[in-house]
Amino acid sequence: MKVEIGNDIIEFDIQYGRRKKIYIHIATNGFITVKVPKDTSEEMIVSAIEKQSKWIKEKLQELKKAQENPKEKQYQDEGKFMHLGKEYYLHELINTSELGEEELKETLKKFYFSSCKKIVGKRIEIYQKQLGVKPKVIEIIESKVKWGSCSSTKKLSFNYRLAMAPIEVIDYVIVHELCHLIHMNHDRSFWRRVGSIVPDYKKKEEYLARQGQYMTL
Repeated sequence: MKVEIGNDIIEFDIQYGRRKKIYIHIATNGFITVKVPKDTSEEMIVSAIEKQSKWIKEKLQELKKAQENPKEKQYQDEGKFMHLGKEYYLHELINTSELGEEELKETLKKFYFSSCKKIVGKRIEIYQKQLGVKPKVIEIIESKVKWGSCSSTKKLSFNYRLAMAPIEVIDYVIVHELCHLIHMNHDRSFWRRVGSIVPDYKKKEEYLARQGQYMTL
């Protein structure tokens, strides 16, 4: 959902649940989530955003400055890393006891490889049935330039760093590559097929474009 305030547009996701008050959460990547009671109207949500617009803009500006000068990753218990779109302390993802920095890096990379393999393996079964296709080989790779790829031999490859992204973004990359089993190029037919499964695929591409540089070890 989007709200225009002055010359600015504030974009956010809404989560309905069992709660009494409206809560606005801004993640370190700048994504805004508005958590609201089940029966909350859009007018009430917009009103809450407008009332907190000054704080939201200031917080987003702070995050923007921090992103311009990203801090080095801290490979210790209190270091934070992304997994499925959320931040976790390093010790919540892997066993950090008695490991040096290089060992922590290698262990964390193995964690992401394993996590990505499991997630892609489960999610791809859903979408290959919907699309009526089946890849011959699925592999998890390390790449600095591609999130996924599809070869002429029907081999699909997925970047292990996808495990850092929200599940809906991972789903988009999976659908994107599966659609290449039908259309090898990016013509209109290809994007129509992608859009039939992931209508807001442009939003997912924007996420990867904005946040991809921070999804690193």
